[in-house]
Amino acid sequence: MAKTIGIIGALDTKGAEFAFLKAEIEKRGCQTLVINIGVIGEPFFPPDISSEEVARAGGTELSELIQRRDRGEAMEVMTRGIAVVVKRLQEEGKIDGVISMGGGGGTVVGTSAMRALPIGFPKVM
Repeated sequence: MAKTIGIIGALDTKGAEFAFLKAEIEKRGCQTLVINIGVIGEPFFPPDISSEEVARAGGTELSELIQRRDRGEAMEVMTRGIAVVVKRLQEEGKIDGVISMGGGGGTVVGTSAMRALPIGFPKVM
């Protein structure tokens, strides 16, 4: 049975890079589950889990984050939300590892998700 790798990324600003990563993982026989953490615009491709769901898990509606245009608040909410989402996915057996990439903001959010997962669970930033 193929392993499922959770991909955490801002599909609005780094969508092409995450599409490449997804294709490369799938080329190697794994499945992917893509989680969007972008709050600026529309995703480059459809994720499996939307940024709306991540924001809601962080305690705020995505529409509110977009309206307020406060990068610090958006990062705080998405950091809280992604930890909840990936922990749930891991506990439900829906992911076998996670990978993320990003600049300053994406790295903070991605590593926050990874810290919520158990020691020994595969993680790559």
